[in-house]
Amino acid sequence: MIHVCSLAALHPTVEATGASHILTVMANVAQVQRPPSVSEANHLRIAMDDITEELDGFTAPSVAHIERVLDFVRGWDRSAPLVVHCYAGISRSTASAFAAACALNPHRDEASIAQQIRKASPSASPNRLIVALADQALRREGRMLRALDAIGPGSLVVEGRPFRVDLE
Repeated sequence: MIHVCSLAALHPTVEATGASHILTVMANVAQVQRPPSVSEANHLRIAMDDITEELDGFTAPSVAHIERVLDFVRGWDRSAPLVVHCYAGISRSTASAFAAACALNPHRDEASIAQQIRKASPSASPNRLIVALADQALRREGRMLRALDAIGPGSLVVEGRPFRVDLE
């Protein structure tokens, strides 16, 4: 099971779920204090800004970032939950959780995963560039982007509420 949250909800979410792995996808990863219950080896930090195109002074999501995310989730043994978080728990984390669910279930329909995310989180607004890069890496032939279009934009909030994505 994958849990998605904001930076502010990271520690309570890890504690409540008993998560063994954390994926951090946000700009200033150095500010993240890893919960002591999760080993350093089980915490991947990827520094990227929440943007969908290259901008001077910012780090756009890249193929290399997506490859690291996919390698990390494929190495997760699933004996305990994975927590994916970004700063607000709305865009980078939801896109990364979507990519993880697609990677771990190669035969599961992208639309059903996206609909599950929307049902669990009305504010989820997966970063389109992360989804596009994951779609290419997973050879989903645009289906992840079409699934994203089908669920539409999330409701506007400052911080998303924690939610989970079931893998089955």
